[in-house]
Amino acid sequence: MDSTQRIDPNRTMLGMGPQGNVTQQMAAAPSAQDLGRTTAMGPRKGLVASLTPSREATMANGPAREQFLLELISPVESPPGVGFQTSSTRMPLNLCLVIDRSGSMEGAPLEYVKQACNFVVDMLSPNDVLSIVTFEEIVEVLMAPQRVTSKQPIKDGIARLVPGNTTNLYDGMTLAARQLASGQESGRVTRMILLTDGDPTAGIKDFHTLVQLAGDLKSQGSTITFLGFGPDYNEELIASMAKKSGGNYYFIPRPELIPEIFRTELDKAFSVTARQLELKMKLARWVQLRAATGHSVAPGDREFTISLADLDQGASIQQVFDFEFTNHPLGWYRVAAGLLTYEDLVTGLTETIEIDFALEFTADAARYSAPPNPVVAAAAQVAAVSRVVEKTILGLKTQQITAAVAMQELQKTQMLLLQEGRTAEAQEVTLALRALQSGDTAGAEKTLMGTVVSLDQGKKQT
Repeated sequence: MDSTQRIDPNRTMLGMGPQGNVTQQMAAAPSAQDLGRTTAMGPRKGLVASLTPSREATMANGPAREQFLLELISPVESPPGVGFQTSSTRMPLNLCLVIDRSGSMEGAPLEYVKQACNFVVDMLSPNDVLSIVTFEEIVEVLMAPQRVTSKQPIKDGIARLVPGNTTNLYDGMTLAARQLASGQESGRVTRMILLTDGDPTAGIKDFHTLVQLAGDLKSQGSTITFLGFGPDYNEELIASMAKKSGGNYYFIPRPELIPEIFRTELDKAFSVTARQLELKMKLARWVQLRAATGHSVAPGDREFTISLADLDQGASIQQVFDFEFTNHPLGWYRVAAGLLTYEDLVTGLTETIEIDFALEFTADAARYSAPPNPVVAAAAQVAAVSRVVEKTILGLKTQQITAAVAMQELQKTQMLLLQEGRTAEAQEVTLALRALQSGDTAGAEKTLMGTVVSLDQGKKQT
């Protein structure tokens, strides 16, 4: 670099090296575009981004704390070629169905799984690539990746499924990942849909190893949705794997619901507009991150990467960042820099968006004591609900709280979610309340795990 060229020390740019977190006073207030509050992305893309601080200014010359709301929105209206109404106007899929056919699936459960797989086949087109893997003690490829050009032979293969013995979840996922890797093409939505009804009882069974596998597969481009069926699967494991992979989680209490859940998940896969979302964050040296929606960041970390869920059409992702600042002088300062990268299925390109977290530090008590932005406050409150639900689940599991106490807490949660327009999560809480009323504590716990996954992802329908 030319030695006469002055580096702006206000910029907390990613990859700048040891001086990248030196954030000195800005000469003037950033523009709205610099702040990222209403960031216009130019030509139509799979998502638009906005960043909103909880207050326009925070306290200088003393400890302070503020929140920022980052919202990623997929527009409801689709440009030509995007959507999910017909096979010719949606993104093609690279889909692998991963089916638990252990002994406990014998009878009605396996028959409904076959029906569900047939529904999936009927919904796919010759542009889609489908593979099917089954697992029990032995894992097998029922169908290698191929375009869905002839449906009846696929259905004939599904009809021959029979129950086996134990549950080898790890090897089933690993084999499925190989099928997806061989079917990957640019512009395809890659998705694994896995159904299981029990704990892993064969192969690698370690909780942390299985969760890490889900994360590794996401980094390789495979989003995994987990469908837990019946009363005996490990909901903590399945929910943790779903969060790590950026996919969805469903509790299926009755076998007759299996086909409809498959259909619901496939509709979501059809409508994905942005995938493989990653947010790289770099904090100024005097900034601490207290919390970020659904993510654990080690105290003192200045640079970290957050993986976000796929974004489907008409949905948004809300991420609340809770920052704490040490004693800081007057002026405008950049407190953190973010770089969002994602695969845009509208443009067909890997896109990037710079996210600039900037804030004014003031001695004006009226300004730094102003009520927080209600939109940011509401998003923060919804994010906090996830921890409340987790505590309720833990209290039920350990019998530290009664079902009656849990119902009181859940009724408060239900009202808050309804007030904030989170109808899907509120409906899940309603189902959990009904389960508790009928004495089905295990069913309530499994249902609420889905609520935690959804809230931690920050996703909602716009």
